[in-house]
Amino acid sequence: MAAPKPPGSKLSTMDLRATETGDTKDVATVGRLRDTEMDGMEDVATAEHGSNIQNISSAMKLVLETLGEDTSRDGLRKTPERFAKAIVSLTSGYNLNPVNILKDAIFEEDCHDLVVVKDISFSSLCEHHLLPFFDKAHIGYIPNGRVVGLSKPARVVNVFAKRLQLQERLTKQVAQCLFDVVQPRGVAVAIESTHMCMAMRGVEKIGSSTMTTCFLGEFEKVGDAREEFWRALGK
Repeated sequence: MAAPKPPGSKLSTMDLRATETGDTKDVATVGRLRDTEMDGMEDVATAEHGSNIQNISSAMKLVLETLGEDTSRDGLRKTPERFAKAIVSLTSGYNLNPVNILKDAIFEEDCHDLVVVKDISFSSLCEHHLLPFFDKAHIGYIPNGRVVGLSKPARVVNVFAKRLQLQERLTKQVAQCLFDVVQPRGVAVAIESTHMCMAMRGVEKIGSSTMTTCFLGEFEKVGDAREEFWRALGK
């Protein structure tokens, strides 16, 4: 499994590939999407990663036994295998190619106004404690004579979210991928999420939310483009 680039590094095409890995006259086109792209991924993971699942299952069995649990009791007998299938599914983004997702759905169009796809639900695993963080992502871009299918930004979020992540890195990876492949005049990404590593352990602050942003191209300078993006989000 290829190690992710440290936050702050520019993504190359190989980084993006991982291990193989409306009305255009409107000022803003806003889409609301629900994330269902990964349905069934656990079954696929089981079929394609049998040896990995066996190794992870054995390791998790040892973890449970080290905690003093009886892994032969009914409630835990299949837990190591269930965990292994789940973790392989939750990190399935390493085997998906976000570049191909985008490049097969780019269309020439005389559109130069802001396009916003908001409320993209997602979930990911924090690489520090392997606990979930989740909520929604918002993506805006200013076309430069080309538009991308509205479902594709959501798919890109899925690919990068289904990896061990930091929210800051996830935000930048999504933005940089769209900017490099679609080549718009600018890209804006904002991600809001709840972190279980803050709610279940440590400071135990249930209900806290974290927002991260990445602005590229015409969004880099604070001005009309950024303000229009925030207005489209109702911020």
